[in-house]
Amino acid sequence: MSPVSIQVSQGGRIVIPAEMRQKMGINIGDQVLLSWSDETHELRIATRKQRLQSAVKLVKQHTIASESVVDELIRERRQAASDE
Repeated sequence: MSPVSIQVSQGGRIVIPAEMRQKMGINIGDQVLLSWSDETHELRIATRKQRLQSAVKLVKQHTIASESVVDELIRERRQAASDE
């Protein structure tokens, strides 16, 4: 999607165009998360669902595919209990 020019209104308000809201899954009353990048000087808008999906993806990159995190934690706790 190409960049869209919008105007900032009184109080710093901006309107996210309908097409972008639809693509992002933003509905009336939803909260969005804003973040500023000092590196790129960009304001980013994301939904909580998008941030959660990004976090899950990041965690999956750093876990063993054959074992769930819960199973690993249970195994570690049982090992620690038997060592006591």
